Amino acid sequence: MILEIAMLNIRPGQTAEFEAAFVQAQRIISGMKGYIRHELQRCLENDHRYALLVWWETLEDHTVGFRGSPDYQEWRSLLHHFYDPFPTVEHFVRVLP
Repeated sequence: MILEIAMLNIRPGQTAEFEAAFVQAQRIISGMKGYIRHELQRCLENDHRYALLVWWETLEDHTVGFRGSPDYQEWRSLLHHFYDPFPTVEHFVRVLP
């Protein structure tokens, strides 16, 4: 199992619109092959910063399957215009239970 972590900085004044768009976008990601679950969390210190955590069966389910899918284009159109700067996305594996 792989954990994808994306730190999302949303343009000031657009957090409500981002959260509404994410409600639609999460339907896209949750239907992808290899998807396990996800969480979107808002930072307490900076209310325009979010952490998106997505668990995948394999790295390729995210990097090839999801990002290479036609559905990713819809995900992009729903969410990418909110980011400033574009997020850093990293993948993690569990070390200890």
